[in-house]
Parts: sequence; C-alpha cells; structure tokens
Amino acid sequence: MEILFQIIILIFSAILHEYSHGAMAYSLGDPTAKNAGRLTLNPMAHLDWFGSVLLPAVMVISQLPFVFGWAKPVPYNPYLLRDRRFGDAKVAIAGPAANLAIAVALGLVIRFIPLSIAFVNLLEIAVIINIVLAIFNLVPLPPLDGSKILASFLSEKWRTKFLSLERFGFVLVILFVMFGISIIYPLVFALFRLITGSSI
Repeated sequence: MEILFQIIILIFSAILHEYSHGAMAYSLGDPTAKNAGRLTLNPMAHLDWFGSVLLPAVMVISQLPFVFGWAKPVPYNPYLLRDRRFGDAKVAIAGPAANLAIAVALGLVIRFIPLSIAFVNLLEIAVIINIVLAIFNLVPLPPLDGSKILASFLSEKWRTKFLSLERFGFVLVILFVMFGISIIYPLVFALFRLITGSSI
C-alpha cells in the first residue's frame, strides 16, 4: 500500500506541476495549453506512461533512495507571453512553486493537527516527494525548469547556446540522476525539517 501511495502522490504532484506551467502561461496571455486540452487536472491528459507510471514503479519497488518521474510537458508558446523578457522564467518557476506549496500545506498539517503515526508517515512521504520534485526541477540543467529560469538572465547569445543543450536533455537528466542526485539531498532534508519541524 505504501508503494502504491508513493506512485499515486508522484503522479498527481507531477500533474499539478505541469498544470501550473500551463496556468501561468495562460495568465500571461498564451492559450496554447488550454487549446491543447492540457489546462485540466484530469490525469489522462498529462500522463506519460513510462515517466509517470512504469519508471516510478520500478524505482519504488527497487527501494532506491529517491523516486524520479515526470508527466507530459505542457506546451506553451513563448512568443505569445506578454512578458517577453521574463515570461519563460515565470512559466518555468510555476511548476516547482506548486510542488513547494503542496509540501508546505501538508507540512503545516503535520505540525499543527494531531494525527495517527501511520497517517503522519504518509503525509511525510508526500512532503518529501514534492520537495524533491521542486528542487530537482530547479536544477539549471536543460530541459529542467531551472535551465529556463537561468536562461532568462543570460544574453541572447549565451541563452541560445545554453538552451541548445536541450537536444541532449534526456541523457543529461539521466546522468544527473545517476551521479549528481546526492547534491540536492542536503537541501531536501533541510526544507523537510523547516516545513514539518521533524527530521527524516
């Protein structure tokens, strides 16, 4: 049941992450996500069967120290955003911000509402998953959200060169998961303690 719970939380957290990208783009004047039917919380519109279900399930069953997965990226057209300078950054940061908001909301429940130990343990799993999703996606590595945020502060020349790395994105992300994921652990644990008032 705990394995199933982790997969469900990961799926819905990833869906809210992608929905938030689309909602931010829509608020900035781009209807691409809405027109594509992606401005919805219906899971079927967002699921990537490999990244949302199969890969997370294998990682959870293998008892790896982290769970990694994704939903289908929500499309948007940067040329339709009213804020042409920082619109990309605003759309990019909306996903991690949604995950942090979920983590904070559940963390406050853990802090201030008396609950059974079993239920607290489930909520802690949900908090950890959302913190990991937020921090991982803020890594400035194409195609992760952090790369779009960083690119917004680069000159046109360097932004183009930097974002051109996105064609190697899948390989870069897998390499980071294999060899660099431990870099974010201290921040994940620190945020968990700050939000919930307890340690992992």
